[in-house]
Amino acid sequence: MVERGVRSWLRTAPADFSRELFKPLPRRYNLLAYLLSFGQDQRWRSTMVGHVEDSRPRLVLDVACGPCAVTKRLANKTSAHIVGVDLSDDMIREGQRNITAAGLSERIALVLARGQDLPFADATFDALTFTYLLRYVDDPAATLRELARVVEPGGVIASLEFAVPRSVGWHACWWFYTRAILPVAGYLLGGKGWWDVGRFLGPSIARHYKKYPIDWIVNAWEHAGIEHVEYRRMSLGGGIVMWGYRSG
Repeated sequence: MVERGVRSWLRTAPADFSRELFKPLPRRYNLLAYLLSFGQDQRWRSTMVGHVEDSRPRLVLDVACGPCAVTKRLANKTSAHIVGVDLSDDMIREGQRNITAAGLSERIALVLARGQDLPFADATFDALTFTYLLRYVDDPAATLRELARVVEPGGVIASLEFAVPRSVGWHACWWFYTRAILPVAGYLLGGKGWWDVGRFLGPSIARHYKKYPIDWIVNAWEHAGIEHVEYRRMSLGGGIVMWGYRSG
């Protein structure tokens, strides 16, 4: 059944597939992401936002913002105004509720748009973040070029993605968790929508890095006009934070 889901994804435009896959999830997305990652997603987000925070930005674009966990963290850790972008109107609506509840509506605006086709002029932002994006686009290299386009020279770009552990032992643990435990735990905690996501995630992550290894991704960042690219593997290799600066 997992392979059938992956084959369905391959036949469907990734953006359209991800919109439908995550449609039932927005209301409990942040809570279940925390529980199912054993709280590690908080560390990953904090590390990514830390690289933006250090640059003291004025205007930040948060791409694939979902229900705005990163967006809110950016607002709390910086004095910047933030624009959040997501292709899912359900996620945008949930994100707006979260922003309003946090009293951040004056500093955060949300836009329904695709990361591959941003409705902003060149060099509009002085910092940009994106989270769990590259597995859901047709052309990661072109998407990185589009993300870099809207950042001014010298602006920081930082991302968070799932990753695959490198060591044999931890890779085996990761494989068992993503294939056997994650779908069942997702179903028990969140219902069928989380069962579907749980079945999809492990195979999609593995397939992504088989096609686009980390060295390829770093090279794509550099060819997109991002320099001083670095990355940090986290949580025994289950997550990866990458960052760099828009070249002149």
